[in-house]
Amino acid sequence: MADEKRILIVVTSHDQLGDTGKPTGFHLEELTHPYYAFKDAGHTVDIASVQGGEAPIDPNSRKPDGENAESVERFLNDDMAMATIRQTLPLTEVNADAYDGVYLPGGHGTMWDMPNNKTLADLIGAFYMADRPVAAVCHGPAGLVGAAKKDGEPIVAGKRVNCFRDEEERKVELDGVVPFLLESKLKDLGAKVEGGEPFTSYAVRDGNLVTGQNPMSLERLSALFLEALRDAEQRHAA
Repeated sequence: MADEKRILIVVTSHDQLGDTGKPTGFHLEELTHPYYAFKDAGHTVDIASVQGGEAPIDPNSRKPDGENAESVERFLNDDMAMATIRQTLPLTEVNADAYDGVYLPGGHGTMWDMPNNKTLADLIGAFYMADRPVAAVCHGPAGLVGAAKKDGEPIVAGKRVNCFRDEEERKVELDGVVPFLLESKLKDLGAKVEGGEPFTSYAVRDGNLVTGQNPMSLERLSALFLEALRDAEQRHAA
């Protein structure tokens, strides 16, 4: 279709929760809900991960079959979709110019392998500088931490953004496990962090930057990202 866009989703490859011995990875619904929101809107979606290959699903985000959110059940029963998780594209093979937008799902794994990854930082910076939408939810904004404009200023500086709140991290008792508190880190980078009450829906769009607080925010986040895609298309066509 004429307005079809190509969207890149980037997930974490990190599967260990610090030194606790407990597994982690990407949050399943934070992938599946936007994945189908984008595809059902007529867009093509590719999935990459930091290291490539099979991406780890956070086991805490997957319930027994039949008990998950609708998008999760749909994904688990979609052979083609599951194949993309078993063989994700490595970041080193991704060309930002081939995509119209990028989205970063959360999951605690992102806190370890995304903030200091230069390949990811350069990729996100390339999207941002090319006036293409960048979205992230929950712990996904950890992937924005290293991204900067050409002058070196963080892309989040001066921007209204949202993420998993420090208060939420404390409530799940992982504030002493994660390498840093994401909300505090974004504030340190000059972001104007805003959000709702713990574990309630909240998403914000500031230009091409779209961020959401937690899994409850996925519907709003997806809508805002699709809106940003349409707006970017109109600007580029003008």
